[in-house]
Amino acid sequence: MASNMKAVKLRIKSVQSTMQITKAMELVASSKLRKAKERAEVCRPYFTELHETLKDIARENTDFSSVYAKESPNNKTCYVVIAGDRGLAGGYNTNLFKCLEASAEGKDYMVLPVGKKAVEYFRQRGIEALTEQFAEVGNISVADCFEMANMLCTEFRKGTFGHIELCYTVFNSMLSQQPEVFSMLPMTDIREESGGKIETKNLILYEPDGETVFDAIVPEYLAGLVYGGICESTASELAARRMAMDAATSNAEEMIDQLNLYYNRARQASITQEITEIVAGAEGL
Repeated sequence: MASNMKAVKLRIKSVQSTMQITKAMELVASSKLRKAKERAEVCRPYFTELHETLKDIARENTDFSSVYAKESPNNKTCYVVIAGDRGLAGGYNTNLFKCLEASAEGKDYMVLPVGKKAVEYFRQRGIEALTEQFAEVGNISVADCFEMANMLCTEFRKGTFGHIELCYTVFNSMLSQQPEVFSMLPMTDIREESGGKIETKNLILYEPDGETVFDAIVPEYLAGLVYGGICESTASELAARRMAMDAATSNAEEMIDQLNLYYNRARQASITQEITEIVAGAEGL
């Protein structure tokens, strides 16, 4: 009985130590989450405006023939996959990879992984990666996003792949984060969004011509999308980690309560047994 009580006591101390870690991680995630959430909200208008500009250029040029706006005969897809650098974030990374697998099923594809978990995931499965140099999403800067965008545009123009899609996690709220796949290139839907109509009332003239301006804007557009995806994903990861650590802390507290109850019952039973043995011994004298 004594050895059993000792084991329970050690177990309680172990769970308490774990609870301190999960609580600390929850507080760290909470402190970083507000800034990440604000950054995600601030960057959204940037690539939204770029997208509207690209639609205007494509809509107002009937002879528009940019390589970025034409359907590619190459069916290979490059997925830009933004995952986390660490685990302990509930189903954040797992749900993202499930979303990717559903989108990529039956396709010929390669990836540009962003984040340690993404690099590890595709390396283990032997999936071709465009590069692994962006392995730490926490250290990705705006300049890195432009580097990625230029790399993607260069390979797209060379014909390495004919489609580019962004796989990331949308931050809806503190309690809701949704993985999503977003098509980036080619922009064959630009004219379709306006029904093929040309609006001359707001006609804009571009120098030297609309196609040149369009081709110059596309890398910035992709960089904005990637940066926005990273901001959304970072906020989503922190929210998911905060929720996971909060749940882990609550579970630890519940486990400690149960272990304390078991320990107290075992201690009470041990004391009762000792008293019984003393009384029985006294009666035998």
